[in-house]
Amino acid sequence: MRVFVGINIPKKQRTRVHRAVRDLREGDLPVRWIEPDSFHITLKFLGEVRPGRIPVIEEALERVATGTRSFTTTLAGFGGFPTVRHPDVIWIGARASSEFRCMKQELEWALGDVGFRAETRAFHPHITLGRAHEARGAGVFRGLDTVLADLDLEVEVKVRTIDLMRSQLSPGDARYSVLSRARLASA
Repeated sequence: MRVFVGINIPKKQRTRVHRAVRDLREGDLPVRWIEPDSFHITLKFLGEVRPGRIPVIEEALERVATGTRSFTTTLAGFGGFPTVRHPDVIWIGARASSEFRCMKQELEWALGDVGFRAETRAFHPHITLGRAHEARGAGVFRGLDTVLADLDLEVEVKVRTIDLMRSQLSPGDARYSVLSRARLASA
């Protein structure tokens, strides 16, 4: 099964983010917009994992969670990967506080101990809001940088758990479900 470790966002905050990009969603961009029920921050993509390995992953997540105090992050700042002028993904960022970065590093070490390769890219926590269609013309995203810069939203999110998530791909989208949840200390 296809799994990843993530942070799920409470409904109230998902709704605020979804409303903030309403005009963008209703525009004429070649983007498949993500439903707010699927908004999450991916901490680590694990890929295809045999069901028998899930308990070992859950134990690693539990070790990280018990050693990490709950913390608050702020969702703010919109952008695109790899660039805003030619994005594959449109996102809202999550501020990577020292607590957030430490948790991510502990997660990398714990999962490395059970056989998962460490992430080498810089950590840029975000929520994917939409994915650009592959067939798109040159200049179709002209002006998107200005539109995203004008979006004004800051939403605080209390991080209380890290979740082992299953991703089931289907034509047009992916469905996510929580396999298990590890509660952070003092949460």
